Amino acid sequence: MTTHPPLPDLLLEPLLRAALIEDLGPNGDVTTRAVIPPAARYQARINARQAGVISGVPLAALAFRLVDPELKLDILAGDGAQVSAGETVLCVEGAAASILSAERVALNFMGRLSGIATLTAAFVAETRGTRARITCTRKTTPGLRVVEKQAVLHGGGAAHRYGLSDAILIKDNHIAAAGGIAPVLRAARARASHMMRIEIEVDTLEQLDAVLATGGADVVLLDNMDTATLTRAVGMVAGRLVTEASGNMRLERVAEVAATGVDYISVGALTHSAQVLDLGLDF
Repeated sequence: MTTHPPLPDLLLEPLLRAALIEDLGPNGDVTTRAVIPPAARYQARINARQAGVISGVPLAALAFRLVDPELKLDILAGDGAQVSAGETVLCVEGAAASILSAERVALNFMGRLSGIATLTAAFVAETRGTRARITCTRKTTPGLRVVEKQAVLHGGGAAHRYGLSDAILIKDNHIAAAGGIAPVLRAARARASHMMRIEIEVDTLEQLDAVLATGGADVVLLDNMDTATLTRAVGMVAGRLVTEASGNMRLERVAEVAATGVDYISVGALTHSAQVLDLGLDF
């Protein structure tokens, strides 16, 4: 189990409120109001219907609490836990109407985030025995970046920048607009604070050679290189910069990429293509 400090409710509550307002709409849960007696009380369980890595438990718990603070929650598998099919993740007890009204929002968040954590864990498993760390990108669901990136951590991945203000990442379009590698690196170094790291993207060994000759970068992003070229690039860097491989990072390829000696492998699919983990709520 990979443990990380939970995100504060201050960050999570706006996400849950927006989702609950969207789901309940102006008339609330009309089905539950029509068929469930107000005094009915039940215990329900969120169960994993397939094996995977859990993420999003605090969001599910908060969804239930926002609908009804009187609901009692018992968390049996926290974020980062590996679960088997049929295993119970969370128990909730109290008013049946409240449980039913919060159910879908709780499951939507947990299923989505657990899918990301599970896919991340699969990529991480392929890198064992190497120095490479699996990391995500900014290819996240708008508005959900903070929790999706947290799910990557729960799967054993590493943190990348959270937004445009975290670090300087010079991409191919920046290089083209700035007039080349040397001018863009000089400009970035002149404007970066002593706390700001600079990463630059290259997709050829000739560009990498120019980066090494110019200086000023802390990290080099080796983009869309085949494995043989990546190996040569890591040899050229020789530990002078942190290396990150990116582009076309499929699960079946990541082991050979890790074996090249790169420090990081960034995988957009972790957040843009992860399948939802099948979780269900049962009374």
